[in-house]
Amino acid sequence: MPQNASVAPNGLPIHRIALPGTRTLTALVAFDAGARSERPEENGIAHFLEHLVFKGGETFDHYRKVNETAERMGGVLNAFTSHSMVAFHITVRAESADEALDLLTDFSGRPLLDAEELDKERGVVIQEIARYNDQPSALAEMLLDKATFGDHPLGRSVLGPEEHLKTFTRDQVVAFRDRRWAGAKGGAFLVGALDHLPSDGRLNELFGRFPDVAEPGPVEDAPAPSVDRVIETRDTNQSHLRVSYRPDLDASDPKVRAALSIYGTLLGGSMGSRLFDEIREQRGLAYSVSASAWSLGDITQLQLSAGLDSTKTLEAYARMREIVRELHDDGPTAEEVDRARAYTAGRLVLAFENSGAVARQAASQSIVHDESFDADRTIAEMDAVTLDEVREVARSIDPTVAAVACVGPHEAKDFDWA
Repeated sequence: MPQNASVAPNGLPIHRIALPGTRTLTALVAFDAGARSERPEENGIAHFLEHLVFKGGETFDHYRKVNETAERMGGVLNAFTSHSMVAFHITVRAESADEALDLLTDFSGRPLLDAEELDKERGVVIQEIARYNDQPSALAEMLLDKATFGDHPLGRSVLGPEEHLKTFTRDQVVAFRDRRWAGAKGGAFLVGALDHLPSDGRLNELFGRFPDVAEPGPVEDAPAPSVDRVIETRDTNQSHLRVSYRPDLDASDPKVRAALSIYGTLLGGSMGSRLFDEIREQRGLAYSVSASAWSLGDITQLQLSAGLDSTKTLEAYARMREIVRELHDDGPTAEEVDRARAYTAGRLVLAFENSGAVARQAASQSIVHDESFDADRTIAEMDAVTLDEVREVARSIDPTVAAVACVGPHEAKDFDWA
């Protein structure tokens, strides 16, 4: 995938990534302005700001104009906020590139942030918080963040607490944006068919609509690994279990991250994985069981998840942790690594056929890891992972140190571990 980059006058890098054979263009703009960068009293403000900008900008000055303009282009418009970043993106047929970029950079780069709309939208986000709290699987994810990171920004919900949403003012929202939406800590990613992109001058004009913000200071370092257990006791027939480990790995090394991904796959990332085969197929303890591993830039994390009959939760929990210990002590087999490597690399190849997936991956590489994106290099790094490297990942995970979260008819003492 050929790639080149320039820099807008406000310091925002503009990355162009050609995706041969596609008729679409995805434009994504992102900033290092996720929930991890919030102050305690601001928790939830990054996600709230994401909602507010869709109410309109200087040209498209009403939410109907934003939505209807995207629909007239046949475009798909959306956004997301994570702990690491906030991003806005649109995917359209390539011929609509200029119009799509005009729309995207208008409402997200120079939003009106009308006080009246702010009051209406806060009620919408409060409903979103309530919906997540009513979904046991979503609640389990938030509880695991708390168990893993405590009162650190990574341990707080991206959505924030309802009491914060009730009090956020326009001045607070603008102040957060003016502190965190720095071009030097963000990027614009144009992915797909690039033939219809406007000139460099026009791109600088469009992406220059974002404020020229000084580079903010670093986010707070992650806390030490945790063994906390956070349980939401509910009288339910099904439980939602989460377990988190902190591998002792160099998160800045892409080769290490590739080996970690393959470990996550062989542990619980596919139907041939150890967790799926034993917990689901052999023992019938859970319908849903999985594992995933990722990097937050400065640390790596491994998460095990299961949704299962509450009467089988503790047996499944014990066996899941035993499997992690077995991999730590004995390592995976060569056959497991070969199969997981092929599956993981194959999933990447399939994902990189999609301009939106490439844009999201490129944004993560740039903002979370401060690395340039090259799809061929990423796939080659996955293909090159060795058995010894995956065994080293397995050894880096202390099987006795894990945070636990669960929603179901249980207590914290149920999850003691020797």
